[in-house]
Amino acid sequence: MTVPSTALFTDQYELTMLQAALRSGTAHRRSVFEVFTRRLPEGRRYGVVAGTGRVLDAVENFRFEPAILDFLREGGIVDAPTLDWLADYRFTGDIRGYPEGEVYFPGSPVLTVEGSFAECVLLETVVLSILNHDSAIAAAASRMAVAAAGRPLMEMGARRTHELGAVAAARAAFVGGFSSTSVLAAGFRYGIPTVGTSAHAFTLLHDSERAAFTAQVASLGAGTTLLVDTYDIEEAVRVAVEVAGPGLGAVRIDSGDLLVAAHRVRRQLDDLGAREARIVVTSDLDEYAIASLAAAPVDAYGVGTQLVTGSGHPTASMVYKLVARATGDAPDAPLVPVAKKSTGGKLSIGGVKWAARAVDAHGVADAEVVGTGPVPGELADRLLQVELMRGGRAVAREPLKDARERHVAAREALPLSASQLSKGEPVLPTRYTDAPA
Repeated sequence: MTVPSTALFTDQYELTMLQAALRSGTAHRRSVFEVFTRRLPEGRRYGVVAGTGRVLDAVENFRFEPAILDFLREGGIVDAPTLDWLADYRFTGDIRGYPEGEVYFPGSPVLTVEGSFAECVLLETVVLSILNHDSAIAAAASRMAVAAAGRPLMEMGARRTHELGAVAAARAAFVGGFSSTSVLAAGFRYGIPTVGTSAHAFTLLHDSERAAFTAQVASLGAGTTLLVDTYDIEEAVRVAVEVAGPGLGAVRIDSGDLLVAAHRVRRQLDDLGAREARIVVTSDLDEYAIASLAAAPVDAYGVGTQLVTGSGHPTASMVYKLVARATGDAPDAPLVPVAKKSTGGKLSIGGVKWAARAVDAHGVADAEVVGTGPVPGELADRLLQVELMRGGRAVAREPLKDARERHVAAREALPLSASQLSKGEPVLPTRYTDAPA
């Protein structure tokens, strides 16, 4: 799929900062920016890194094409010397960070971007746009996967969000634990398994429910999923088994009291001989509704609105801050820590950081350790950041399933309280070491 330039997925002040830095002679100073969050959404026990692969795509496609330069010129957004510099823009720096699917906590250096100030500052908005959206969706997906306790989850929220956001949401949901998506663009672009059979409109199109089921089975086979709540669920289940036979694949319930309906439908399917037929439930589910169905005979869940809106927390609140810069323009000029000092909870900690996850005697994670000095020997093999880009080229491409599997492993290594859906503090404290005052 052709990817357009991402250069205008930025805020104007990044270009005006660039212009001023070029004029002052500081644009080419080596700089280090860091992506982190000061806090998790209220009640969340951990965050989930998602969107890393999309960040690599966005950085590689950050190009100021002629039409974009014309737009900037005609709008008087930057001056001619800046336009000349932008015409040749290519990110040539280095990026390292938490691998996709890893969990994170307040203060975790999720992404570290190093290069000239000019190269790095332009990436702020697009990097945050991707990581904030995708990490929020993945965190919601992870909580839903915990609640589902191994039952498959289908992402079906495309109609509840922006059309391009829907594809990103499906990708992030897959990282967080969903097994499939209804949106074909996500299957095409990322290889995520796609699912879908019919909606109420198909039943209403026909003269009777029996006619609709007969048409669907004739087209898709007896293993299809029949939607049984258009009129009367009990009657629909009876007709479904009569039409498809005992080999009926599944029925879907999209309304009503799902707990009661699932138990009744399971008994009815068993009585009619369709003991292998599965029950799929949809209807505005979130992690709490899924957890409430834990004891119900439900085989799979379809989730839309609550997933693509982060289940009440549509952003991960990550920020992109300059944490170190060179003392001069020379390539070997030393880096010095820099940090914002502010009231209102917006402090940042300067310095180029490493991060490691400490474990207790049982091998269970017990702290997120973030440091700016030497790495303690006992943490040397537990460092969390990996190299993502070197010299402007991605070096960490991986199949999406690897990120999904990494997330399962990372989540399982956390204390058991990480799986609690009730509100609480982050499951791991963040401990700083050698951080400057």
